[in-house]
Amino acid sequence: MKELIKKIAQALVDSPEEVEVSEIEGENSLVIELKVAKKDLGKVIGKQGRTAQAMRTILSAASKKIKKNAVLEIIE
Repeated sequence: MKELIKKIAQALVDSPEEVEVSEIEGENSLVIELKVAKKDLGKVIGKQGRTAQAMRTILSAASKKIKKNAVLEIIE
């Protein structure tokens, strides 16, 4: 899951080397924290949050395979 979000985020931003993804795993849940450069934050969120919502949808679909509830948090 972590690598999936990292690849998507790196494709969207101008500074792919500054993309950081961390994973916090619980018993039934998985929290993925995405951190990008301040100037790239708008690109990851998108207009009215559409890009972020699309990433969350992809993550949710992929998390069904491991039977955990996945949440994406974008850190400023």
